[in-house]
Amino acid sequence: MKKILNFRSLTAMLVMLLAFSASETMAQRKKPVIRKKTTVRKTVVRPTVKLYTVSSGTTFRVRMNNSISSKTARVGDTFSTTVTEPVYSNTGVVVIPTGSTVTGRVTSVTAARKGGDPGQIGVSFTSVRLPTGTSRAINGSLTDLDSKSAKSDNESVASGDKMKNRKIIFIGGGGAGGAVLGAAIGGGKGALIGGILGAAGGLLGERLTKGEDAQVKSGTEFGVYLNQSVSMPQWKEPIN
Repeated sequence: MKKILNFRSLTAMLVMLLAFSASETMAQRKKPVIRKKTTVRKTVVRPTVKLYTVSSGTTFRVRMNNSISSKTARVGDTFSTTVTEPVYSNTGVVVIPTGSTVTGRVTSVTAARKGGDPGQIGVSFTSVRLPTGTSRAINGSLTDLDSKSAKSDNESVASGDKMKNRKIIFIGGGGAGGAVLGAAIGGGKGALIGGILGAAGGLLGERLTKGEDAQVKSGTEFGVYLNQSVSMPQWKEPIN
């Protein structure tokens, strides 16, 4: 009987030893190493876009797309104009094509007063948008292409003399309640530079006493004078 018990005990111990050994062997097995895939990023080299400069002092032609009046305009109001002739860089490359949009901003407004001075509108030009949608900030002022300070060259791009302290504004006095361009120096009234709508320059003195509002109508053409140079890529017609 004792022999049977001893045999059973020995067998049980053997089974336990085998089980422990198997568990130890399983624990010692190395876990599979998962290697992460390394993503190699390719550097995309983009071609450098060559820029062409339009110098400060350049004047180009635009046409009003909407109307503004010293009676209703407020400082900060914006309006749009359309470029009527291409603008060339210093090297003769077209950078701003006909049909581009130039955004203007009202910088000062003086409403006309009965028996007093005529209405006045001061403006600046802040950006140009090409037909493709590309935009560039600009620093432009109002000027007149027919004045002595703007002389058109053979490429229909006008180059103006330095503006110095002269500020060009719209003033009331044009035909049918229109406007003319006037030069204001130090905030005062200057000499007439050129009429935009209707009235001849000789009638300005008479009209100044009538207190007419300055109304710049849609379709009025004038010049934008660049106070700072602007660099843009060469204009190319989009391929459909």
